[in-house]
Amino acid sequence: MEYIKNPMGIEIESFRLIQEIIDQEYPDYRFSSVEEEMIIKRVIHTSADFDYLTNLVFTHGVVSRLKNFFKNGQGTLFTDTNMALSGINKKILDKLGIAYHCYVADEEICHIAKEKGITRSMAGIEQAASIAGPKVFVLGNAPTAIFKILEMTESQELEAVAVIGAPVGFVGAVESKQALAASTIPAITAQGRKGGSNVAAAIINAILYELPEGKR
Repeated sequence: MEYIKNPMGIEIESFRLIQEIIDQEYPDYRFSSVEEEMIIKRVIHTSADFDYLTNLVFTHGVVSRLKNFFKNGQGTLFTDTNMALSGINKKILDKLGIAYHCYVADEEICHIAKEKGITRSMAGIEQAASIAGPKVFVLGNAPTAIFKILEMTESQELEAVAVIGAPVGFVGAVESKQALAASTIPAITAQGRKGGSNVAAAIINAILYELPEGKR
């Protein structure tokens, strides 16, 4: 059996097929910009789900803000799961000088969460707020993390450069992402129940791969 063995060749063919399917099954669909096209296609490439053509929402010039965050080479990227962090290309983040953390399994954060009766993700957001410098949040699992960001932003305890809001699930997932999209925070949200750590990571990677440091 003949099949493609080269990893880059597989990716190139995948994106060709994605565009072919869009042309055939969604002939009237138009991307808002080249940048959004690359993000949406990478999420589809990750998930094989064409619903992301319509359920990814971009607010307040979020892509430009994220690109500037990465280009400036300062600040920290926070994730709500180690899975999301593992899916992000950290070699590129290291080249850019961007720090990254996930507090969900940190013993101190777990203790604080238990003591306060909140989720570990919420405690992680509180910890992230205490870290100096620009902050980007990449969330694929915890609606409570989004709600906490919204609360702390409203109380002026936290300022985020941008938030990737893609928690998957049922309890709070839809509502948290709706609230984030309606807020003043620049965000990319996966509206509805769909999402996940892989989707959140794919959104960030799509932006990283368009930077000079991320070209492959």
